Amino acid sequence: MTGDGRTDAEVKVLITGTIGFVGPYLAEALRRLPERRVSIVSTALTAAEHPVLGLVRALDVTDKAAVERIIGEERPTHVVHLAGLAATRAANANEALAWQVHLFGTLNLAHAILEHAPRCVLLSVGSGQVYGATARSGKPLTETALLAPANTYEVTKAAGDLAVGALAGQGLASVRFRPFNHTGPGQTGDFVIPSFAMQIARIEAGLQPPVLKVGNLEAERDFLDVRDVVAAYALAVGKSAEIAPGTIMNVSSGVPRRIQTILDRLMALSRVPISTKIDSTRMRPSETPRYVGDATLAKKLLGWSPQIDLDTTLAAVLDDCRARVGK
Repeated sequence: MTGDGRTDAEVKVLITGTIGFVGPYLAEALRRLPERRVSIVSTALTAAEHPVLGLVRALDVTDKAAVERIIGEERPTHVVHLAGLAATRAANANEALAWQVHLFGTLNLAHAILEHAPRCVLLSVGSGQVYGATARSGKPLTETALLAPANTYEVTKAAGDLAVGALAGQGLASVRFRPFNHTGPGQTGDFVIPSFAMQIARIEAGLQPPVLKVGNLEAERDFLDVRDVVAAYALAVGKSAEIAPGTIMNVSSGVPRRIQTILDRLMALSRVPISTKIDSTRMRPSETPRYVGDATLAKKLLGWSPQIDLDTTLAAVLDDCRARVGK
């Protein structure tokens, strides 16, 4: 029995940024937690009724008073902090907002938990991109790799990550996740796999010429299915009592995938012949040819490993894009 009258099997999870790409998948994963009765408080920048999440409460994580109010009212057992600028380009284009959300929004949550729900565990979702220039070695990155952020997105995510780690010494129960590239149905065209898939879907529907525009295809990246990623977060909720405060875990496949290979596999699923063309506006020569993570610690602490193969993920993304184009 906890101090607020709940049993250990009763879990109340507050999620920030719930109506983004990852949130609905996380809610479904949490509801499948074995031997747990899970209630979910969904929050986002604006209130909404969501087909999967139900009522979503408004919460701007940069509003300190609002964060304190909802933590004090709900007294969650866990907070999964997803709110953020998901796309690197968006963060780099709005530096002030990136700092406000990624650092100060995270600090607002952490301090509100310490003040109003000190038994609550903060699961802070950062990014594998915080390793930045260190990834140029091409070697799989462990959690002990040097943080060397090289742009606004990376440095603001790193700052939030480090702030949570520092507060662990002040009593904040926390887990810091560093997920690498992940995709799935519902992701926006700001990311490479749905960008390719949406173009294929539009070509199949006769909405654009049969030429797929591409950027740099030589880079190698570490891709996961979003359903595998949220499985790690849900496992951490279930096992949080066994995890030391401030623990960092990469969530990654450990397998580098060349963007050209991703494109080839998607093109093989196309229903019509398609050619490709280099688009100079999409060309961003990478100073990091290979970016891959090592998730050995997550496997050790959570018993987690990726379960969904890449071809299944790619087919699901393409089918989702076809459905969206059909609407």
